[in-house]
Amino acid sequence: MYAQNVSTGTQGVRDADELSPEEAAFQARIDGNIKIEPKDWMPAAYRKTLIRQIGQHAHSEIVGQLPEGNWVTRAPTLERKAILLAKVQDEAGHGLYLYCAAETLGISRDELMNKLHSGEMKYSSIFNYPTLTWADMGAVGWLVDGAAIMNQVPLQRTSFGPYARAMVRICKEESFHQRQGYSIMMSMVSGTPAQKEMAQDALNRFWYPALMMFGPSDKDSVHSDQSMAWKIKMNTNDELRQRFVNETVPQAHYLGLTIPDDDLVWNEETGNYDFSQPDWEEFKAVLKGNGPCNRERLGARIKAWEGGEWFRDGLAAYAEKAAKRRVAA
Repeated sequence: MYAQNVSTGTQGVRDADELSPEEAAFQARIDGNIKIEPKDWMPAAYRKTLIRQIGQHAHSEIVGQLPEGNWVTRAPTLERKAILLAKVQDEAGHGLYLYCAAETLGISRDELMNKLHSGEMKYSSIFNYPTLTWADMGAVGWLVDGAAIMNQVPLQRTSFGPYARAMVRICKEESFHQRQGYSIMMSMVSGTPAQKEMAQDALNRFWYPALMMFGPSDKDSVHSDQSMAWKIKMNTNDELRQRFVNETVPQAHYLGLTIPDDDLVWNEETGNYDFSQPDWEEFKAVLKGNGPCNRERLGARIKAWEGGEWFRDGLAAYAEKAAKRRVAA
């Protein structure tokens, strides 16, 4: 859902004459749009970058169920409840696809979870904000899943085969999630004045956190060049953020809602909307664990992981016995 482009820890792009023969051949495959598969040779930094990005993406899908699960029992109608349940189920599936893709790089699911629980691996900052009203379910679907689609559609062309293939189905389902959210907002703005006010309040609170989902400004994203060269990232953070604003502002106008940005204006010369940047100090604080719901979200995941240990142990024991029976036969 949410491949937030944060620093990956890789070095800058090296000149061609600095590459080893293996690295040069690898880069030639990338440049030729030939997918890299798990058993292919790859630079250690490429593998590390992929593990971090795919792992963070998978964690975001799983943690992303929490603010939505908060509203499953309080959805206003049975139809809305069924739709929300289906969406939460989709997010679990997305996490599964991505964990499987990460495992092809030689890291286990347990290792990925330990990195999440220790704080070594992050998840998208957007999920550290509370969902206070039903309108927030509309804002999450419309804005958050909309930003996710903007990030993820290009990832269908990413250079690592398992990641690119996982994104095909994920993107199809995310488009449903965005429509679900926009449908909620349509219903809210068509209702009572109080309901429309609730929709506006949700937009006000989620607008800038949604812009943060694309990661820091390009001038502060010091490792993007290598990720772009390896085609792990297909677009820069600012390119995707601008595209999101251009597409979302007309949708807000159609709803009769106001984007909470006094400096938002259409620029005829550039063919884009000029807009205010998010508070990047807030972004950094949330990534460091100091957002409104950081401790709550991570605590819920740790509790679920520890509570399911007996079940995982049982599955492992059953698999071991089944393997011994096959050998004996």
